[in-house]
Amino acid sequence: MTVFASYLIGLREGLEATLVVSVLIAFLVKSDRKNKLPQVWAGAGAAVGLSVGFGALLTFTAAHLEYTGQELFDAITSVLAVVFVTWMIFWMRRAARALSGELRGKLSDALAVGSLAVVLMAFLAVAREGLETALLFFASVQGATTTAGPLIGISLGLVTSMIIGWGIYRSAMKINLTRFFTWTGLLLILVAAGILKYGVHDFQEAGVLPGLSTYAFDVSAAIPPDSWYGTLLAGLLNLTPQPSVAEMVAWAAYLIPTLFFFLRPQRVKPTPAPASSAA
Repeated sequence: MTVFASYLIGLREGLEATLVVSVLIAFLVKSDRKNKLPQVWAGAGAAVGLSVGFGALLTFTAAHLEYTGQELFDAITSVLAVVFVTWMIFWMRRAARALSGELRGKLSDALAVGSLAVVLMAFLAVAREGLETALLFFASVQGATTTAGPLIGISLGLVTSMIIGWGIYRSAMKINLTRFFTWTGLLLILVAAGILKYGVHDFQEAGVLPGLSTYAFDVSAAIPPDSWYGTLLAGLLNLTPQPSVAEMVAWAAYLIPTLFFFLRPQRVKPTPAPASSAA
C-alpha cells in the first residue's frame, strides 16, 4: 500500500470525524453552552481510544493465527472493509449538505437529556469513523511490505484533516465539501476495489476459493513487481502483474456498478407546491 493510499484514508475518514466534532463545538459555543465542551471532548477521546484498541485487536488476532487462519481472517476483514467504506461513501454523498443541521438537532436532544447523553452522542458520532478507519487501514495494508510508509501516510492524512477542520471552524478556510467528498469518494472506490481483489486472493490462499494459479493475464515482464510503477499499482489499487481470474472478476464486478451508481446524478425530491387558499 502506498503512502498516498493510506494518506487518502486518513484524510477522508479524519475529515469526516473532524467535521462532526467541529459542528458540535460550534453549536455549543454559539449557544453559550461552553460548559458542555468537556463532555464532547470526552466522548470524542473515548471513541479515538476505542478505534486504536480495535486496530490493535485486529493486528494481534492476525499475528496469532496459523497461515491458513490468518489468510482467512485477512480475507474476511477485507470484505467487511469494502462493505463499510462503500456504505460510508454513499451515505456521505447524500448527507453532506444536511450534516450540520442533523448533528445540531441530535445535540439539542442530547443536551435536554443530560451530560451523559452529550458524551454518548459525541462518542457514537466519532466512533463510527474511527472504527471504519481502523478496519479499512488494516485491510489495506495486508498486501504491503513491513515499511512504515502506510502508517506515515495515514498519520499525515489525519493531521491534514484536523488542520482543515480547524480552518473551517475558524472560518479561515472555505472548502466545497460536496466536491471534496465526490473526488475522495471516487479514489476510495478504486482503493476498495483493490481491497476486495486482495480479499479474494486471501480466500484462494486459504483454500476457500479455487483458481489461485488460473491467471487472468501475466504482465510481470513488462511491469516487474519490484519496479516503482509496479509497486505503485499494487499499493494504490492492489493491481498485480499476475492476478487470478477470480481476482479480476471480483475487482471489475465491484468497480463498474459502484462507479455507475456513485456518478449517477442524485434525484432531487420536488418541493410540494403550497396549497391554495379557498376563495
